[in-house]
Amino acid sequence: MKINPDIIEEMNILRLFNLEALDTGIKVHAGEAGSAVAQAAKRLYDKGFIDHEYGGYLTHRGIEAAQHIQRVLALLETD
Repeated sequence: MKINPDIIEEMNILRLFNLEALDTGIKVHAGEAGSAVAQAAKRLYDKGFIDHEYGGYLTHRGIEAAQHIQRVLALLETD
């Protein structure tokens, strides 16, 4: 099974969050980030992972997803 490009964009956004400082959010600037990134942020908002369409802060569900994604990426990036 291949991972669809939309999911990859969503994972890329979730990996940007600093899980050590949950009071620090992110902001997606549609003009700077490109429409694919802005659309991914909107999908994450619609799914309940972030609290604003443009980024903002992780919800409880988003924290859990970001933790899993960041752990998997850390495992894959080790030598």
